[in-house]
Amino acid sequence: MNRTERFYKIDQMLHERRVVPIEVFLEELAVSRATFKRDIEYMRERLHAPIVWDREARGYRFETGKTTGPAYELPGLWFSAGELYALLAAQELLADIEPGILASHVAPLQARLAALLESSGHPAAEIARRVRLLSVAKRSVEPRFFADIASALLERKRIEIDAWNRSRDEINTRIVSPQRLVHYRDNWYLDAFCHWRRALRSFGLDAIRRVKTLPQKAKEIGDETLDAHYAAAYGIFAGRPKAMAVLRFSAERARWVQAERWHKEQKAEWLPDGSYRLRVPYADERELLMDILRHGRHVVVEAPPSLRRRVAEEAEALVRLYASDGIGF
Repeated sequence: MNRTERFYKIDQMLHERRVVPIEVFLEELAVSRATFKRDIEYMRERLHAPIVWDREARGYRFETGKTTGPAYELPGLWFSAGELYALLAAQELLADIEPGILASHVAPLQARLAALLESSGHPAAEIARRVRLLSVAKRSVEPRFFADIASALLERKRIEIDAWNRSRDEINTRIVSPQRLVHYRDNWYLDAFCHWRRALRSFGLDAIRRVKTLPQKAKEIGDETLDAHYAAAYGIFAGRPKAMAVLRFSAERARWVQAERWHKEQKAEWLPDGSYRLRVPYADERELLMDILRHGRHVVVEAPPSLRRRVAEEAEALVRLYASDGIGF
C-alpha cells in the first residue's frame, strides 16, 4: 500500500482498537520501524493527528479532549478503478430511475454516493464531469414486462411469453419456467427452462412482446446445472461447449486482446512472431462471430473448420456488398 493508504489504515486501527502496539502496526502495514515512525511524524505535523504514545499501555492512541490547534483531517484517498466504476455506475443507475415508489428512498442513496465520491477530496460533480462511463451496444428499450417476469421468477411461477425471434423476424409463443435474470453487456436476459423445447434457453427481455403468469409452479433447475449450461461456453448464447475456437491475432492487435477475458476457461499463448493465439470454448457461434469480425484482418480463425467457413462466408458477403453497384442492401 502507498503512504496515503497507510495513513487511513493507521487511523482505522487507532479508532477500532483504541491502543495499538507498534509491533501490530508493523505487521499490519508491512513496513519497517523507520518508515512507520516517519508516517506517524507526518500525520502529527502535517495532518495534525492527535496521536500520542501511551507509556503505560505500551501503544499509540488518539489524545482525548484536545480542542485547540488545527483540525485533524486525512488527505483525500483516490479510488481504485473498480471502486470508482462501482460508485459511478450506481450513481448512473439511480439517476435513470423515474419518479415513483422509490423516489423517497433514492434521494438519500444519491446523497450517500455523492459523499463517498467526495471522500476522495474532490467534488462529486467535478468527478462526474471528468470521468465518464460509456455503454456500447446498449439497447435503450425499457423491457415492458420486466416487473411481471421478475415477480414470476421470485414467486417461482411459470409464464407464457410471446418472444420475437430477430433472426427469422417471427413471434413464438412459449411456456417457460424462469430461472434467472441476467444483465449482460448492458441488456437484460431471462434464463429459463422452455417446456416446448424441454431445454434451457435465454430470452432478451426487450424482445418479449407478451407475458402471462400461469398458476403452475416453475420447474426447478439446480444452480450447478444452470452454471454448467450458461457459464461453460462463450457469451450469452451458452450451453455445453460444442467446439473450441482457436483464434490467432496479429502482433499489433495482440497488444489489446491479451488483456481481454473472453471466457473464464480461455487459454492463450504468445507465438514466436509476436502474434497471439487464443482458445475459447463455445456452444453457439453467433456472438463469437460478431466479436471475431470486429477485429477484421487482424484475426485468423485456425479452428474449427465450421467456424472458419462461417467467418469466410461473412467476409465474402462483405466483399460482394461493397463491390456491388449502388449503396444499400
